[in-house]
Amino acid sequence: MIDSHKTSNVNDCKIITLNKYHHENGNLSVVESCKEIPFELKRVYYIYDIPGGEERGGHSHRHCETLIFAVSGSFDIMLNDGKNKRTVSLNRPNIGLLVKPGIWRLLNNFSSGAVCLVLASKEYDENDYVRSFNEFRRLTSDKINESNVSVP
Repeated sequence: MIDSHKTSNVNDCKIITLNKYHHENGNLSVVESCKEIPFELKRVYYIYDIPGGEERGGHSHRHCETLIFAVSGSFDIMLNDGKNKRTVSLNRPNIGLLVKPGIWRLLNNFSSGAVCLVLASKEYDENDYVRSFNEFRRLTSDKINESNVSVP
């Protein structure tokens, strides 16, 4: 398997909107592997009770894709592919951000009571994580900055 840090791009990370089934006593959204999400679901976890001003994430994955939702409250996701950066704000429980492998992600600006739900394409494997930003920079050092590329 090729480490995606050489080919990943922040623009490959996209918003996925789940269908919202409205009912007078509450809404429902459904997630099924390979239907609403573009991968087989292997792991689900959620982050909550985040103290004010704290950040989460601060890593990239070699092979794992994740789909991140703000199921309650809101927060920002700062994406970095080694050359380009992008920030996405999440604040709706049926709208998630698909984060491709090889992208550094940092979650911050959590509202009070925010709950972050993460759906992952791989089971937990510590070897899939790049937790050092210096290592991430090394892995992405030979990428071409898209803003400096001229198109003929």
